[in-house]
Amino acid sequence: MTSTIKLIALDMDGTLLRNDHSVSDENRAAIKSAQDQGVGVMISTGRPLVYCQEIVESLGLATYLITVNGSEIWDEHLNLIDRTKIGSSHIEFMYNLAQKHNTNYWSSTVEGVWNKRTSFPENIHDYQWLKFGFNVEDDEIRETIRKELEGRKVLEITNSSPTNLEVNAAGINKAAAIRKVCDRLNITMDSVMAVGDSLNDLAMIRESGIGVAMGNAQEAVKNEADWVTDTNERDGVAKAIRKFVLNS
Repeated sequence: MTSTIKLIALDMDGTLLRNDHSVSDENRAAIKSAQDQGVGVMISTGRPLVYCQEIVESLGLATYLITVNGSEIWDEHLNLIDRTKIGSSHIEFMYNLAQKHNTNYWSSTVEGVWNKRTSFPENIHDYQWLKFGFNVEDDEIRETIRKELEGRKVLEITNSSPTNLEVNAAGINKAAAIRKVCDRLNITMDSVMAVGDSLNDLAMIRESGIGVAMGNAQEAVKNEADWVTDTNERDGVAKAIRKFVLNS
């Protein structure tokens, strides 16, 4: 581990955000203090831009933004600088898989977000796809779906909660996106502290100089982390920033 952190990468749900989707005053204060010391603070989330922009702006973050698990990277002015899509044939396969197992599902496209409850495009091939997700309460069915997905070999499979599966294009994850940001900032991954709670955070926690798991994180994430902080309800992000960046 390194004590010279130049960039902090924060997951949102279950990490920066409390369960009511708000940011605590303690987390806000710690983020501001880090920025005042010249340390960049970046959101790295599975959410699309439309569902995180307001929070990013409210925090006054002036660096890059990673969305849709690394499928998109935005600069400090929210100009798109990188995007990796999934072929529509894979989306069609996953849509049919969700129908077969009667699961809840959602998907992010360049054009918008779709899910089972509202609507899904009739012509899948007319859209630019970024991510597909399954929400499956039944452990056996979820594992069956995972194995069918793994058989394709060209998909990146993670989760953002124990009951879901999130699928991006192969090689697309938060760590890969952070490496691209580091190249632009002329720093290395050793200078990054990453904080998260789910499997879609695992790669960035493994590859960053300091990988921090939330107290409410999945066990697989805690096992790979350099340190486990407090929960998202108890200012775990602020405590990690204070320990490794502010030294307080």
